[in-house]
Amino acid sequence: MLLKKIRRMLLFFIVALALSGITAFPVETELKWLLQHTDLMPKSLANFLHTIYNAISQTNQQYPYIAYGFDWLAFAHLVIATAFIGPLKDPVKNIWIIEWAMIACVAIIPLAFICGPIRQIPFYWRLIDCSFGVFGIIPLFVCRKWIKSLEKETIL
Repeated sequence: MLLKKIRRMLLFFIVALALSGITAFPVETELKWLLQHTDLMPKSLANFLHTIYNAISQTNQQYPYIAYGFDWLAFAHLVIATAFIGPLKDPVKNIWIIEWAMIACVAIIPLAFICGPIRQIPFYWRLIDCSFGVFGIIPLFVCRKWIKSLEKETIL
């Protein structure tokens, strides 16, 4: 029963990680769609997204190879998601992957607050970036707790 819960949580995490990566491929199209719904967001966010869309659109027209960075970002998410196949197979043996991912979630916060101002990312957007780490660590923490319980069960 506990093993099933762990595997379900890991599958959720794998899917969420993969989906967040896949969204990096069509970033210009996604921004264009978001801009059709600016009436549902604060004006400052709408202005920021409009600025980002213009930059992405112009860059893609003049320097399409720069978008290759988004492709690598998406690819990295997919590769990281595959790392969780280990804990899916044997959670106790591969708990270190869960712990490594928890460290990565925490590391998002200093990255956002160090690099964000350098790249002129608005404060609220940095908070959104940090939320990936904050919300990402929750299923990992729960998973780690369950794995520790499973480990105790297998020892007894």
